Amino acid sequence: MQKIFTFLFCLSSLIMLRAQESRLLRFPTIYGDNVCFTYAGNLYTCSANGGTARRLTDHEGVEIFSKYSPDGSKIAYTAQYDGNSEVYVMPAGGGVPQRVTYTATLNRDDVSDRMGPNNICMGWKDKETIVYRSRWRDFNDWKGQLYTANINGSMPEQLPFPHGGFCSYSPDKKKIAFNRVFREFRTWKRYKGGQADEIWIYDFASKQTTKITDNDAQDIIPMWTGNKVYYVSDRDKRMNIFVYDFTTLQTKKLTDFKDFDVKFPSLGDKAIVFENGGYIYKLNLSNDKVEKISIQINEDFSMGRNKIVSAKDNIFGWDLSSDGNRACFSARGDIFTVPAKNGAIKNLTSSSNAHERDLAWSPDGKYIGYISDATGEDEIYIIPSNGVGAPEQLTQKGKNYKYGMSWSPDGTKIAYSDRNQKLYYVDIKTKKEVVVASSDVFEIRDYNWSPDSKFLAYTNPVRKGNSVINIYSLSDKSTHPVTEPWFDSSNPCFSSDGKYLYFVSQRTFSPSYNNLEWNHAYFDLSKVYMVTLKSTTKNPFAPKSDEVAIRDLSKKEDKKDDKKDDKKADKNSDSTMVSGIDFFGIENRVIEIPGAGGNYFGIQSVDDKIYYFKSSMREANKLVVYDLKAQKETEISDKARSYTISADSKKMLLNSGGSYYIVDLPSAKVTLETPLNLTDMKTMVDRKAEFKQIYFECWRQMRDFFYDPGMHGVNWEKLRDQYAELLPYVNTRIDLTYIIGELIGELNCGHAYVGGGDYVKADRIPMGLLGGTVSKDKSGYFRIDKIYKSQNWDKNVRAPLTEIGVDAKEGDYITAVEGVSTKNVSNIYSMLVGTANKQITLKINSTASETGAREVTIIPIADEQKLIYYTWVQNNIEKVNKATGGRVGYLHIPNMGPEGLNEFAKYFYAQLYKEGLIIDDRGNGGGNVSPMIIERLKREPVQVTKARNAAPVFEPADQVIGPKVALIDEYSASDGDIFAYRFQKSKLGPVIGKRSWGGVVGIRGTLPIVDGGILNRPEFSRYDVDGKRWEIEGHGVDPDIVVDNDPAKEFMGEDQQLNEAIRYIMDQMKNKQFKEPTPPPFPVK
Repeated sequence: MQKIFTFLFCLSSLIMLRAQESRLLRFPTIYGDNVCFTYAGNLYTCSANGGTARRLTDHEGVEIFSKYSPDGSKIAYTAQYDGNSEVYVMPAGGGVPQRVTYTATLNRDDVSDRMGPNNICMGWKDKETIVYRSRWRDFNDWKGQLYTANINGSMPEQLPFPHGGFCSYSPDKKKIAFNRVFREFRTWKRYKGGQADEIWIYDFASKQTTKITDNDAQDIIPMWTGNKVYYVSDRDKRMNIFVYDFTTLQTKKLTDFKDFDVKFPSLGDKAIVFENGGYIYKLNLSNDKVEKISIQINEDFSMGRNKIVSAKDNIFGWDLSSDGNRACFSARGDIFTVPAKNGAIKNLTSSSNAHERDLAWSPDGKYIGYISDATGEDEIYIIPSNGVGAPEQLTQKGKNYKYGMSWSPDGTKIAYSDRNQKLYYVDIKTKKEVVVASSDVFEIRDYNWSPDSKFLAYTNPVRKGNSVINIYSLSDKSTHPVTEPWFDSSNPCFSSDGKYLYFVSQRTFSPSYNNLEWNHAYFDLSKVYMVTLKSTTKNPFAPKSDEVAIRDLSKKEDKKDDKKDDKKADKNSDSTMVSGIDFFGIENRVIEIPGAGGNYFGIQSVDDKIYYFKSSMREANKLVVYDLKAQKETEISDKARSYTISADSKKMLLNSGGSYYIVDLPSAKVTLETPLNLTDMKTMVDRKAEFKQIYFECWRQMRDFFYDPGMHGVNWEKLRDQYAELLPYVNTRIDLTYIIGELIGELNCGHAYVGGGDYVKADRIPMGLLGGTVSKDKSGYFRIDKIYKSQNWDKNVRAPLTEIGVDAKEGDYITAVEGVSTKNVSNIYSMLVGTANKQITLKINSTASETGAREVTIIPIADEQKLIYYTWVQNNIEKVNKATGGRVGYLHIPNMGPEGLNEFAKYFYAQLYKEGLIIDDRGNGGGNVSPMIIERLKREPVQVTKARNAAPVFEPADQVIGPKVALIDEYSASDGDIFAYRFQKSKLGPVIGKRSWGGVVGIRGTLPIVDGGILNRPEFSRYDVDGKRWEIEGHGVDPDIVVDNDPAKEFMGEDQQLNEAIRYIMDQMKNKQFKEPTPPPFPVK
């Protein structure tokens, strides 16, 4: 009877579980009594009254943004069947999809990307025409255009404004409500910066654009039905649905959700559906009532099942055993040991619910130490290296991110550090933790034990200065500086005999002069140095002299005893460990290890040999060894990228190109031939447990690294638990990324990014592009409407249609591709799928006929963004030159990274003869070089230099001395924001345009996530010099002169912002000249 009861109970629980209401249902659409939505990347349909959903698609890519046709007979959606995201259509009840669009394959095209996927299906204009948003014709990833396309797959037509986001046609199709900005995939809630958009109405007849909302919050995703436009807004903090009535001109709030935002609403014939907290709700259009649609999905959820994965694809740390017989790896969150030759790979932890990382093998080989979050916080553990025995937790109550693992040579202690900027060690027997050092400047990440385990050397960051090396004594808990702050020093390493401390220091000053301007930069500043730890220790580089030994031949020598004594003396000399350090005057006992200036790191010492990496501006990175006795440097490998040495100093483990090699400790160049076999380094991953671990680690990383310890005033623990409710419903990494994005978005801060990880990606199939735009002519052939300007000598700015021998012209016709006539082809790009960087033939004619067409061979390109950008810049330069009579220069800075600096350098120095300068910061994607650019723009003339028969030149020479203007818009972001701010603070001239993005809390690289995902944490913010307020973040930089380009005019080529810059700067130059004055009479002496 008990067995029957137990069986019935289990059966009942299973039935209840299977009937459980589903969540994480995304991107819903509705028509009549049917709802379609995305779950785990696939499309499902069910009754609008709820019930069990039925799957419509099953592909490794994602199917998203489904939209019912106006008659409900079809579903259009974005999918990745053929590689990149494109728009497809299928019968509403399911069926074979038909491809509608053919566009460029973009690098950034993913539902997890903060720019969002490409080619988003926005809806239908009529039962034959789909509206979608695409970024394929813009050089800026922020921007996209709205297009219409017939479901037969014909050439698309752009709507007549320069860029747009979500949209909805008026019932008569004479107008469209739309967002000019698209930022729905940004993980930044309650945003009020320059991109916070309104609901705009575009009139196709009058070409006028007006707005029906006006506040500093986000008003997005308009849905037009009858005389009302519904939309979502976060004006009351949470995204809720509002409605604007054209009859009453009144706005009304319809929903009042408090915990989760309304996400991606969609208009149907009788209702609006939307996501909230992972559930789907519908809003009845007849009475504005809201009800939840209870949906169940009863499937095997195979995409979320446990699976065996290759851990070698996610290795984040490694070390070598004390005798070199095995290596250990932290990979996919587990600890593995791998034999050098014989034996099996062992997984010591097998813990999908924890992240084990930063491992280190104990000097006696018995344990492997590591950091794990098994308790929910980072703690230090040790585990028997043979796999027999449970892990032992050494630290307790950790509430901060921990770094690094360094065993003391006697195997009794482990040093580590944390984000609280402290350095610790823990005794593995007593489990007592000792704080070694604490920094109020930044993290301590660089430390090394003395061979007798009595001292710890570490790099101490210094505020506004050079880092110094300190030594901490465990016996008396005292700290002593070893180096002076005149020179930056780092990477301390005790010699294995305890006589010296090696370190890297920047003391080699030799300027390199700039070819573009009279300026300098310092490279290759570093060398390896050493200090003697006792004042009595001899300098190994002291002068030597060979002298003759005098022997007393009258005494009988006991050679045997002498040999014994010599051997004993040598042994004692070699093995003596320094028991103390003479700190007095230690900074004056610095000795240079001979070598050229460069970049040095990774110092390790064995006997008289010093191993380290070195590189320079002229020399690639390589691992070398310096022999103190022979006083010679020898190359070990130019392939290795990292290495470690076994505790017995007999073996070395090297990493090269993702492969790992154990070799005898080398003193000469090694050949890396047989890597460790990691084929069987696999682990069974409990996906649900791993998803949970990733979620909570991301939450903790934000807690520990976010620049504001108060987390912008939000209840971070409450939000953690709130979004964790969705974790049981996660079956793909994409959905986990979405939840984490929603969580970190609550911090209301820019640069909070999440992405990547382990999920199936559809194979990308590059579209072949011609370097111009084409349209379908009434003849049936394709007309070349525009050919982008190019620099064909640069492969990145190459236009296939303009290459030598092709000689195509605007107005020509393409009559065939690869011998196939284009006359009966709906979309020429359907013939160019997969042709990027491959030879194909075209037939080109000046008339719409195959007669007289010439055949040319071209190599289509995969990316036209550089061409589109180059054409835009050149057109602006021509416009400015023409309008100013050549007096004013123009340059655009696309970002504040190397690319942006290159663009500045190319166009700034080439226009130094100009009297004024327009600096275009619009669409700047950020970086960190704005101070360099501002410094050049701030230069002022001090004198004029003159040589015989030469024109006078202002000194310093590299400057434009006349008026300057900066242009910004809502896409001027990050360091693009900061550039505009610096421009204003420096009083260089007015800033013209629109308020900038407003995201200036900086980030650094991601920390390890078990499945290879990324999480960027906003860590470095900024406030004004008076210490009164935090600036720019969440608002942007306000222009001095506000100019908002009219969409219709900008679409037709008129740039009102640039025109205002020209007007202003010419007004400042009126009746003035900004040139060198005429030289005075030469002196008579």
